[in-house]
Order: sequence, then structure tokens, then C-alpha cells
Amino acid sequence: MKKQSVTLVQVAARAGVSVMTASRAMSGDGYVSDETRTKVQDAAKALGYAPNALARVMKGRRTNVIGVVVNDLSSVVVNAFVSALTEEVRKHEMDLFIYNSIGQLDEQTQRRHSQLLHGLWDGLIYVLPRMTDEYLHALEQGDSPIVLVNFWRRETTLPVVQGDNFHAACDAVASLVAQGHQRIAYVQGSHWTGQSAERERGYRQAMADAGLTVDPQWVQQGTFSEQSGMQAGQRLLALAPDQRPTAIFCANDEMAIGCMNAALELGLQVPDDLSLIGFDDVPASSIVRPRLTTVRHPVALMAQAAVQELMRRILAQPGTRQRVEFPAEMVVRDSTAPLAAPAPKRRTKKV
Repeated sequence: MKKQSVTLVQVAARAGVSVMTASRAMSGDGYVSDETRTKVQDAAKALGYAPNALARVMKGRRTNVIGVVVNDLSSVVVNAFVSALTEEVRKHEMDLFIYNSIGQLDEQTQRRHSQLLHGLWDGLIYVLPRMTDEYLHALEQGDSPIVLVNFWRRETTLPVVQGDNFHAACDAVASLVAQGHQRIAYVQGSHWTGQSAERERGYRQAMADAGLTVDPQWVQQGTFSEQSGMQAGQRLLALAPDQRPTAIFCANDEMAIGCMNAALELGLQVPDDLSLIGFDDVPASSIVRPRLTTVRHPVALMAQAAVQELMRRILAQPGTRQRVEFPAEMVVRDSTAPLAAPAPKRRTKKV
């Protein structure tokens, strides 16, 4: 026999209060004394009562749920943000709903998401979103509280919380120049969030500041994956010795590790023969040997800012901000070194 669900009427009867009071105690809407709220909550727990979220939505009430939309839960960076967001949402005594949207977010998926997920959450956070202009435009036209995290591809009317990419990339490449490197390559990531383009802009600016010309061969396309980094590294290291880069800056750590593997396969030593810098400071960057020099975004602070900004909009509080940007930090480890001086040519004595 199917077990019948416990109703709010039963909870109210057990707690000895009216149904309206029980409803207020469970929803947080309206005034209820702490003693009465505790009495109602104890009754609900004893009976196994679970509030009907759909009913709350239909009544136009808050669900106390924040939705997080991601494109790839296998990404180490995305997982770091989701973990940090979870901790921050708990501080607001709310729940987190994670929606993993496979592939890019386009106009068709936006319509499906709107029909499927409408009303399930009070606000949305998009982490490193791979969205088309049409999808973004649809979000901009809506009235739901939304915050984007690390979205750089184009200007938007939606609030964005992001970590600095341009100046961080400038500093990373400038550190290589300071070590005597002039042939410095860059491995791009995919274009969706705009982060790779910002990091490339920083790379080119640092090269220009140093009076160095970027050889088109030194800029190779990757996809943020370790395999694509290895393939890009193989192409770079196959260049003629007088054109081959002595240092490579990669748009993320996974690709830098791929470049490291490409170098090792050719019998090259990192950093003696090739210096490498990544971006993101994923856990693997401190485990590989040599340990990878990289750039770190303050993920916990960014998650905190994203949730706080979303809550201001959910609660219609003053002080909302359109753009919050955090500086990045360079983490120097073992994968970079001063450019080795070329070995002197041996003179042959004439007899």
C-alpha cells in the first residue's frame, strides 16, 4: 500500500497551532515566535513532513534554492567553483541545485531550460558559461536574478564576477622576459568564456612592452585539455632550433602539463631546456614534476561575491554591482628558469 504523505494540517495539529501559523513557521514568511517555530519544526520532523516546493512556486513564494549552471562537471576549475559556491550558499541557509548542461548553451537549450527549470530556484549562477550570443540575449531580456562567473567574451547587462586575466597574463610573460626569454609561445584555449582571449591579450601586451615580435607560429590553438596542450607543444617543439620557443605560456594548467609531456617525450628537460607557465593553479600543478609555475584566481572570494551579489538581487537590496573583479596571484614553482647561455663554440687549433 502506498504511504500517504504528511500534510501541513497534521503538523499543525501535532504542534497545537493553527495551519496558518504552521505555514508561517515552515516558510519563514510572517512573524512567528522562536518557541512556536521550534514546536512546529519538531512536529514536522517527528511526522516526516516535507514541504512541497512546487506548491510554494505556484504561490509565488521563494524556493530557497540557488541554481548553478555549468557546462562540464569534469572540469577541475568548475568543480572548485561549485565546491566554493556550495559552502557560501550554506551560510545563507539555502540549498544548491547543480544543472550540468552538456555542450554549448544556445537559443534552443535556453527555451528548454526555461520550460524545464522555471520556478525551481530563486536565482541562477552561471560558472564559466559556454553560451551563444542568442542565449545570453535571452537571459538579458528576462527578469530572473542571474550572476555570471568568469565571463569575458563580450559586454553584458548581467552582473559578472570575474578574476583578472589580462594583467595576470602580462605579469606571467614579463617574468619570462625577465629571465632572458625572447621566443615565448602562447597556447590558446577555447573561445567561449573569453578568458583565453584576455590571457592572449596580456601575453601580446607583455611581448610588445619588451619590444619583442610575436611570431605567428608561436601562437597555437588548444581546447583547455591536456591532450590539446600536448599536441600544441609538439607543434611548437617541432619548429627549427632557431625558431623554437624557449618558454611557453599556456591558457590553463592542463595544457601546460600537456606541453611538459611533449617536451619530455623529445628528451627535453623542464625548465633547463624549456620554461612553462600555466593558469588556474589546479591541484595537479603542485603534484607534477617539476611542479608547475602558474597563476591563481581567488576562487573562494569570487564564490562569496557571486552569492552575495545574487542574494542582493533576490531580496531586492541596495548596493548591487554590475562587475566585480579580483586580482590574480602568480604562484612560482619549478617549471621556469633563466634562459641558459648558449654553449661557446669550440675553437679548433690549426696545425
